[in-house]
Amino acid sequence: MSQSFEVQGEIHSIGDTTEYGSNGFTKREFVIKATGEGENPAYPNYLAFELIKDKCGIMDAYNLGDEIKVHFNLSGRLWSPPGKPEKCFNSLQAWRIESASQAPAYDQGMPDFNQAPPSSMYEDDDVPF
Repeated sequence: MSQSFEVQGEIHSIGDTTEYGSNGFTKREFVIKATGEGENPAYPNYLAFELIKDKCGIMDAYNLGDEIKVHFNLSGRLWSPPGKPEKCFNSLQAWRIESASQAPAYDQGMPDFNQAPPSSMYEDDDVPF
C-alpha cells in the first residue's frame, strides 16, 4: 500500500488526455508551481503530476492559474532494457484535486468526535449488563 501526500500550488499547464495502447489506458498530465507552506517564491518548485483512467476528467473543472490542492500517491518502477543499465522511473499519481480556497464542508448533522460526550450520557445507574 502506498502512502498519500498532498501539495498546494498554482496550475502552470494542463495536458490533453492521451490514450496508450489498444486496451484503452488513458493518462493526463499537468504541472503546478508549488505555493504551499515552506515554498520560496524566489526559487519556484514545479511538479509534474499524472491522472490515469477515470481520473483524467478531474482537470476539466480547473484553469491555468487556479490555486489547487493535489492529493497524490508516489509511484515508482524499475526498467531493465537488455544490455543496458537498470533505470528507475517515478511518478506522482494524482487521485483528488480541490480548489485551495474551498473551505471543507461541515455537516451540522454529524457529531464532532473530537469533543467529549456529555457527562449525563454515563450517569444512568440502570446498566443492562
